[in-house]
Amino acid sequence: MTALMFASMANLAAGFKGKLGAGAVKDLKKDKSKNMDAANVYAVMNILSFLWTVPVVIVEELPTLSVEWEKAVANVGAQELITNIALSAFFFYVYNEFAFGFTAQVGAVTSSVLNTAKRVIIIVVSAILFNEGLGRNKMMGSAIAITGTFLYSLTSKKGIAGITELFGGGKDKKA
Repeated sequence: MTALMFASMANLAAGFKGKLGAGAVKDLKKDKSKNMDAANVYAVMNILSFLWTVPVVIVEELPTLSVEWEKAVANVGAQELITNIALSAFFFYVYNEFAFGFTAQVGAVTSSVLNTAKRVIIIVVSAILFNEGLGRNKMMGSAIAITGTFLYSLTSKKGIAGITELFGGGKDKKA
């Protein structure tokens, strides 16, 4: 239940970040003196997110941090652990900065469609790489999760009009 609660809070925060980020990019692009393109807005939002997250991490993780760190170091070594953490952070940031800029360039619906396709590809590739069979329940669960994510993305970025636009609805067809 704790993991579900924190995952829900993370999803809510990501939704706010996307919504506020899109509005902030539009407003800040108007004032050329601020040099706030999509990449710079994303960087500032990450700095603010970091500052908001640190207190929660300190409260929740500090009591077990040293024990868990020692376990991880014992498994892979300090150098490899630090390298993996740094590379993971770097690639996560770069990926999300590109995604943020991409959405600003192509629009919300295109970004949502491609983001959903990305999820399908990740599920299939992971199943192949980890030699994990996709039984009926896993396929149904994946389909429900992907469809839900897709519909949420469309409605959160364009409202119900995003769904009707995608499926060719919303246009008056007069005979």
